[in-house]
Amino acid sequence: MPLGDGGNVAWWSPVERAVLPLTGLRVTRSLRQSVKRFTTTVDVAFDDVVANCADPAREGGWIDDDIVAAYSRLHQLGWAHSVEVWRGSDLVGGLYGVAVGGLFAGESMFHHASDASKVALVALVELLSDGEPHRLLDVQWATPHLRTLGVVEVPRRDYLRLLRRALAVPLPAPWR
Repeated sequence: MPLGDGGNVAWWSPVERAVLPLTGLRVTRSLRQSVKRFTTTVDVAFDDVVANCADPAREGGWIDDDIVAAYSRLHQLGWAHSVEVWRGSDLVGGLYGVAVGGLFAGESMFHHASDASKVALVALVELLSDGEPHRLLDVQWATPHLRTLGVVEVPRRDYLRLLRRALAVPLPAPWR
């Protein structure tokens, strides 16, 4: 999160945390069709994904230059990753976040084509659904949009238990 009062980094530990159970992703018929219309990649255009998420014209934008620089460095170090969605050679959607063991903490997503951010989420769930138990996809906030995709809120105590188990799991193969 951006700097809070007094220039300190804000850290959130909400009473309820939003997660997407990997077996709980709701893929509608129309979303299945959208998946077929796009190509997805992983970590091919990380900086471009973050730049699109940081677009100052986006409503509720919070990603400033310091956040962009920090995540770029985390990506260089192998901690931050992106899923990109392409229509031909055009980047039309994506998401990024941090992976630690079996945890993927999503930070932001964007779309310039209908369903493109949802397609990125489908690709991320497929990547994380490698048969390794106890992976955790943390999406932070249960927005109405994310709820339609299967996101649920878990109490902090349950989240911390899920987190401990996830951190003991190795990274997915593409990120090792």
